[in-house]
Parts: sequence; structure tokens; C-alpha cells
Amino acid sequence: MPYLPRHVLPKAPRHARIGLFGGSFDPAHSGHVHVSRQAMMRLDLDLFWWLVSPGNPLKPHGPAPLADRLAHARGMITHPRMHVTAIEAALGTRYTAHTLRKLRALYPTQAMVWVMGADNLAQMHQWEDWRAILSMLPIAVIARPGQQRRALSSPVARVAARHRLPARMAAALPMMQPPAWCFLTVPMRDISSSSLRQRGIRAGG
Repeated sequence: MPYLPRHVLPKAPRHARIGLFGGSFDPAHSGHVHVSRQAMMRLDLDLFWWLVSPGNPLKPHGPAPLADRLAHARGMITHPRMHVTAIEAALGTRYTAHTLRKLRALYPTQAMVWVMGADNLAQMHQWEDWRAILSMLPIAVIARPGQQRRALSSPVARVAARHRLPARMAAALPMMQPPAWCFLTVPMRDISSSSLRQRGIRAGG
């Protein structure tokens, strides 16, 4: 693993419970903030990190420049325990599985949980090494408008069905041995980065 200056890495106390929320954030919006706050509360997290990716391998067109997306995302955050990071760029990772593997090595005493929207669960079987992701971290799936049925009938949901926790046990999820996941229904906001881009709204624009 390459040497990383300490200022590049988010700080985390030993045994902190950390939510990891990855994506292009192109652009970040109020729905991202809403999901983050709901996840922090339901999962009883100490910290919540946005992992702003350099790019998404599943998307044919590149996102806005990383610096613009980071600046825009940081302007959305007011919660003192939520942080916007460019750690994937610092680690030199392109795929979620590679990022999480390095994060587990860098933060061996912290309890981490991967947080993602139901739309991502629906297409997670297309991700590089998705089975390794299931084995590395517990996963919290947050409901998205119109996505529940598609997500819960997806290939990954079927493969991992026996490892699903009831939503009432969400606060225990960060401490669970993976594979473990739960599906959380929260008050939803019908807003997406793609709809904002279609309206010409971009980070740095």
C-alpha cells in the first residue's frame, strides 16, 4: 500500500462506528444529506464519510472535475460528524471492493458499515468483486423512491437473503460480522443527481 500523509486520511477514534457513503456526487444534493442523517441516526454511527469517487466505472461519461464535486459537497455539509473525503483518489482505487479492502487495513479497530441506496443494490451484481464487498463490511441499504421491489429482488439481495437483518436491529449492524445487511425505509426525497444534471445543474456550474 502506498504511503499516505496523515492529513489525507480522515481521523477516527479507535472503535468509532463509521458509515461509508460512496458515489460520484455529481452533484451532491439535499437528498444525499437527508440519507446521511437518517443513516447516522438509525445505525447509531459516530462518524459518516462521503467517499467522492474520481469516476464511476459503470457510467460511460465522466463526472465533473473532482475538485468541483468536492467543493460543492462540502458546501452541503453542516453536521460536525459528517465529512466529505477524496480518499479514493488518495488511495488510487477505482472499484469499491479495492477501496474497502484498503480502508479495513488502514482502520483495523474501527467498525465500518457501507451505506448505499436501493438503486445501487439493484445493480450491485455488476460491480467488480461484489461478493468480496459482502464479506468485508456490513451493508445498510436505504430505500429510494420506486426502487424497493427491484432492489429486494435483485441478484445480490437473493444471494445474501439469509444474512439480512430486520430493520429494528439496524443499530447493531455496524458491529455485526459480515456478511450482514439490512434494508431501511426512511422518509424519502425524490431528488437525484441525474435529474439535476438533466436540468443543467452541475458541481462547480
